[in-house]
Amino acid sequence: MSAGLAAVASGFRGFARYLGGVMGADAYAKYLEHWQAAGHQEPPMTEREFWRDHTDRQDSNPQGRCC
Repeated sequence: MSAGLAAVASGFRGFARYLGGVMGADAYAKYLEHWQAAGHQEPPMTEREFWRDHTDRQDSNPQGRCC
């Protein structure tokens, strides 16, 4: 792969990570990092449980958001 193409691909991956962070796609990964750092004894929520809890909290406590 040429150096120019590699730079474009790297830039695109960086932008995709940034956009995912803005959209909240990395929320579960952040939850797992926090859970591990906090030293909880019980197992973490599964990804499905996490997103169900996340949407339930948003629905029961609406805040200013676009959608």
